[in-house]
Amino acid sequence: MGKDLRGFLKQLQSTGETTITIEREVQPTDFEVTAILRRLEERALFPLVLFNHCRNVKGELSNVKIISNVFATRERCAVALDLPLTRSGIDLNFRYSERAKNLIEPCIVPKKEARVKEVVKKGSDLDLSDYPIVRHHEMDPAPYIDMVTCHKGRGKQFYNTAFQRNMYKGPQKLGLFMASRHNWEICRTYEVHAEPAPIIIVIGHHPAFYLGTLNIQPYGVDDYRVIGGLMNEPLSLVESETWGSDFMVPADAEVVIEGEVLPNVREAEGPFGEWTGYYGPQRLSWVIDVKAMTHRRDAIWQDVFVSHRENWILGGVPKEGEIFEAVRAYVPTVKSVHFPFSGDCRLFCYISIDKQEEGDAKQAALIALATCDFIKYVVVVDADVDPFNEGEVLWAVATRCQPSEDIEVIRNVKTSPLDPSILGQSEGSKMIIDATIPKRRSFAVRTQVPQRVLDHVTLEDYIGQTELLSIPKHTDSLRSV
Repeated sequence: MGKDLRGFLKQLQSTGETTITIEREVQPTDFEVTAILRRLEERALFPLVLFNHCRNVKGELSNVKIISNVFATRERCAVALDLPLTRSGIDLNFRYSERAKNLIEPCIVPKKEARVKEVVKKGSDLDLSDYPIVRHHEMDPAPYIDMVTCHKGRGKQFYNTAFQRNMYKGPQKLGLFMASRHNWEICRTYEVHAEPAPIIIVIGHHPAFYLGTLNIQPYGVDDYRVIGGLMNEPLSLVESETWGSDFMVPADAEVVIEGEVLPNVREAEGPFGEWTGYYGPQRLSWVIDVKAMTHRRDAIWQDVFVSHRENWILGGVPKEGEIFEAVRAYVPTVKSVHFPFSGDCRLFCYISIDKQEEGDAKQAALIALATCDFIKYVVVVDADVDPFNEGEVLWAVATRCQPSEDIEVIRNVKTSPLDPSILGQSEGSKMIIDATIPKRRSFAVRTQVPQRVLDHVTLEDYIGQTELLSIPKHTDSLRSV
């Protein structure tokens, strides 16, 4: 079989990345899972966490485990893409953009070989409340499944995947929120014909599967092929229980839920604590009629700690890679792209370029905005500024940018409907900040200690090792000098 979550966990054991196991019983619907993750976060600890004994929605002890914080460090994302731990910054940009172009056809496996088919539930045997669905934040009205959904274009041969929230509404019923992007368009097309739209939810898979899910390829590109490229091998698929070979599902997943998005049916859904750090408001949203559920006998239920570090990194890494590739097509001197935590790895985009002529910076920024509608602010800096060091980026804005000349505001454009600052449903404004050194006039030279001296100075030759280790680190000093 192909890559899966369990193989990744074994791979992590040899890297030194921290994985912890919670043996004490937890009640996910009473915020116990997210409370533990929050307490770890308060201490700046972001291990992968496996909860071995979880109660289900009914309050009964389940044999299904929960895993979370899988994406809470860039290092684990690097491992997922077969990169060394020490090179988890800019290399993620390059590796993701390379893999996203390398589409790999899926392979089909028979049902008897698909681990996800070890348990099959339909009809009266199917009850979502038998599973440990997580309730994340205080105002969430119900537990939510916040993993990947997959749709198939009506009459088409492409699959589209996306992270979307699914509110527990009953034993065979979920509420689905969708922004007006690709999956929304697929469902709208079915609804025009008064037909239900097939949908699956994939809970638990290799991290590269989920990183591939978050590609920003054009509508109609088959995401199963893109995911294969990110996994660097064909994605294994198997026939679904509900639609057979008309809708193929990931064979190496932990859990797959099959259902139909009902046409012309909307119900109240939310509020829900979103990636912005705010609650997305209650809305009338789509409804899923769950038809079947398949999983491994000892399934691991994967959950993303939404609105926190795991959620941000997972959203940011794929966008960095895709935008890097898009910008490079028109500004070939681009060096790197970074989505910082300060913008939830979505709203701020920092781009470094080796500027050759005036206009390069704004061209790069416009391409980034056109490629991803999440972005609200783009800051473009020179190649001597590290976009992964926010202190350096802000220093460049402070010293190389004249607001009257180098800041552009673009009004009345599509943005994320989850941005709490927008006035309408999904329309807002964007800002471009050109923090590159102008070429049209002379500019001050950046200070530096001579490199020939730095090359010959080692601190241990001047300061004892014990004394060096006793000096406290000040993490608020973000900018290198």
